Amino acid sequence: MRAQLDFLLKQALAAVTADRGPFEPGDLDPQIERTRDPQHGDFTSNVALRLAKKLSLRPRELAGDIIAALPVSPLVAASEVAGAGFINFKLVPEAYQEEIRLILEDGPSYGCSELGAGQRIIVEYVSANPTGPLHVGHGRHAAYGATLASMLRATGHEVHEEYYVNDAGRQMDILAASVWLRYAQNLGHELAFPANCYQGAYVVEIAEGLAHAHGERLDGDMTELRRVFESAGSEPEQRLDMTIAEIKSILGEQGFRVVFDAALDSVLTDIKNDLEEFGVVPQNWYSERGLVVGGAIKRTLDILESNGMLYTLEGAKWFRASDLGDEKDRVVVRENGVTTYFASDIAYHFEKRERGFTQLLDVLGADHHGYVARVRAGLEAMGAAPELLEVRLVQFVTLFRGEQKMQMSTRSGEYVTLRQLREEVGNDAARFFYVLRSNDQHLDFDLELAKSQSNDNPVYYIQYAHARVASVLKRMDDEGSAPAGPQSLNLARLTEPEEHGLMVALSRYPEQLHLAAVNRAPQQIAHYLRETAAAFHACYNAHRVLADDAELRNARVGLARATQQVIRNGLTLLGVAAPDTM
Repeated sequence: MRAQLDFLLKQALAAVTADRGPFEPGDLDPQIERTRDPQHGDFTSNVALRLAKKLSLRPRELAGDIIAALPVSPLVAASEVAGAGFINFKLVPEAYQEEIRLILEDGPSYGCSELGAGQRIIVEYVSANPTGPLHVGHGRHAAYGATLASMLRATGHEVHEEYYVNDAGRQMDILAASVWLRYAQNLGHELAFPANCYQGAYVVEIAEGLAHAHGERLDGDMTELRRVFESAGSEPEQRLDMTIAEIKSILGEQGFRVVFDAALDSVLTDIKNDLEEFGVVPQNWYSERGLVVGGAIKRTLDILESNGMLYTLEGAKWFRASDLGDEKDRVVVRENGVTTYFASDIAYHFEKRERGFTQLLDVLGADHHGYVARVRAGLEAMGAAPELLEVRLVQFVTLFRGEQKMQMSTRSGEYVTLRQLREEVGNDAARFFYVLRSNDQHLDFDLELAKSQSNDNPVYYIQYAHARVASVLKRMDDEGSAPAGPQSLNLARLTEPEEHGLMVALSRYPEQLHLAAVNRAPQQIAHYLRETAAAFHACYNAHRVLADDAELRNARVGLARATQQVIRNGLTLLGVAAPDTM
């Protein structure tokens, strides 16, 4: 319906503005919206208000000219000038009736569009360091990123989902050292375990596996390591680095790699399994180490050097990020010749561009707000358009059990994992609650509400609407009757206010999907589904679906089936099941 009104208005605008202008991009976009009050019609446009000054006309006068130029349409019952110059449209009842038929005919594809046709977009999300199990904060990233990918596919984009595996650098060395220290303790060595090592039970489990696979072959002389532990005057983080260095000396490069790989493989396998059970399956797991092996970092540094974007200061190589909008220059190669995380970041994003993606969409934690300018600067310095990079920041999750706020800490091991959350509230509630609020807002996750089987629980309320329709259809099947086909339905029989309200609600789904995809806002789908479920429950409670009048019965069953289809389509986008029984 909205698309047809858009076409009509564009035809009228073309006639009214012929040989006038010039116009800026978007000037002749009708920008059609739903009216807030049904008494003012169904749709409204402010195009006359926006164009009047440019055409030296009063808004109401221009609105009248546009209405006069509108092509005749069987869709529109009336059009009128309202307020300061709005154009309001009232649709004929048949418009909503035809939309119900369209829902039933299109089925799973209803609401989909070609908005993003020709656009190849890579969505990178979660990308948590593989140093421990995913916690509930990572779960929000997973739910948000996976839903974004689903919405973008539904609107015609070619989407690739990717998890960037930070399998190099200091944090992974700390994990390997943590595992080896637990391994050494298992062999009987009395060693202190640094507080700033990884503390979780999973570290002990990996160490036990290491002992089972390698016996005592990774043992060594602990004399120097004990001296490191007993050294006074050094900061905890400095002592930790000294510990890692000594462990590498004890094991040698090959031995440390054995421990490192065992820790990485164990944690990464757990992360993959956890996400898969959550319905999140990235198409690619991109290794940070692959940037070195594949030469992407070297290529990046060579291009930056040739473009005059690097300089040397005190033995380190710096990127002129401040020349391109960042707050300061950034080190890309340290004095010891080791490349920085930032060098890896810009190499990774440039490599994405080399793979032919037209847009790079990153889902990152709220603490990465300073990340955008520096990576965009890197892309620009490499000759790519900085606006290729789009970053969506996800705020923190606070978990509540009743009035008790639960704490999380990856170092101490005192955190609630995503798996524990899923086991308690279920995948459906977790996926839905994670996207119920905007990604840029903090999320208070109410465990008790998520588990409740009541109308206060939005996911239960929506799924119950789907199951109610399934119950109606089962009753018909038990009676030996089948729903009538879309074209044989006399939907003009649906004259009750609740029925009209439900038809209007269902017709909004395509535009809600469009807006949610454009604004990267899954919460719009979540709230829409709750509102639509409310409209259905109101209709169901007020009017018997399986009426004695066969024609009315068929029409109401058709409306119920359309409701079920739209709810199923929306829940599928969110990664939530649409059950037939509750």
